[in-house]
Amino acid sequence: MTTTSHHHDLRTSVAAASRTLAGHGLLIGTAGNVSAREGDVVAVTATGVVLADATLDDVTVVDLDGAVIEGTLAPTSELALHLGVLRSAPPENVSAVVHTHAPNATALSLVLDELPVVHYQQLILGGPLRVAPFHAFGTPELAAAVGAALDGRLAALMANHGTVALGPNLATAIEHALLVEWLAELYLRAATVGTPRSLDGAQQHAVIAHATRLGYGATKPVTA
Repeated sequence: MTTTSHHHDLRTSVAAASRTLAGHGLLIGTAGNVSAREGDVVAVTATGVVLADATLDDVTVVDLDGAVIEGTLAPTSELALHLGVLRSAPPENVSAVVHTHAPNATALSLVLDELPVVHYQQLILGGPLRVAPFHAFGTPELAAAVGAALDGRLAALMANHGTVALGPNLATAIEHALLVEWLAELYLRAATVGTPRSLDGAQQHAVIAHATRLGYGATKPVTA
């Protein structure tokens, strides 16, 4: 039976995002977690939850210091990671955090220190994606390492662990998580036949300038 919730919509959206990510194969079983901020509260998946089946009752609401406000389940062991990211960025830029164990990106985290810009779509995430060094899950050391890897980026890989993707809302954070996994698969496929060619700084700047001129990524009406 569903409990009464003062943060019904926020908790429901986090549960729905978890199911979506699991449907794409980015979250397996209980591995991974999702959070979303609204004002001074954060809804985050609870520890031990099968994310493909997540419901409102599998999402716990905490304040920005991690104190539980609503929910009956202990929040994810990666709570410090989520709160560290959400406290350090303006909410209009980052209000959602998605941590996955996506297979292709996790595979790359075993061998790379950085995923270079192999496709111009990667620039949406801020450029080359750093790989945070390995630390045990749920530790302050891991939270700090991931925070550093995310500096100036909307995604990062976690060595021998998984990925983190951010967004101003859950829908965008999910899009970014899917983009990271697509980029990782692209890199892996290319690496089977040769050394993947990355875009250099000049090429990246040219893409950004051209996209800015075109208003790339936004819908626009047909002009006569």
